[in-house]
Amino acid sequence: MEYEDFINAVATRLKVSTDQAATLTSATLETLADRISAGQAEDLAYQLPDGLDDHLRKPPPLRRQEHAQPFGFDEFVRRVADHPAVDRALAGAGVRAVLTTLREAVSRDEFEDAMAQLPKEFRQVVEPVGAGGRQRRG
Repeated sequence: MEYEDFINAVATRLKVSTDQAATLTSATLETLADRISAGQAEDLAYQLPDGLDDHLRKPPPLRRQEHAQPFGFDEFVRRVADHPAVDRALAGAGVRAVLTTLREAVSRDEFEDAMAQLPKEFRQVVEPVGAGGRQRRG
């Protein structure tokens, strides 16, 4: 999946502009990188196109700890909403749209590995395969 395809999929799911979708995508991926291990974030980043992968990576003095920060879905959405330029009213739906699009953009195994590091409530917000999105081979 190319950068534009990812952003367009998020924009379509949310019925927002591609600029809003790009802002929500970057905020969600950056927050996800804080919530999962650095190794898992790197594995996901490796499968994402240029322009998205860097949101899951930080250079050495800012490098995240190997272990994830423990927080639930509501706190995740709050952190996304706190990013500059994110429309707070769209944060929850934005997280859902980005996570669903991420599932389509990476291999099933990588997505499942990332989801295994998150509370069950995260799984419940991702659209089922085939519910308005493409099924990812993997």
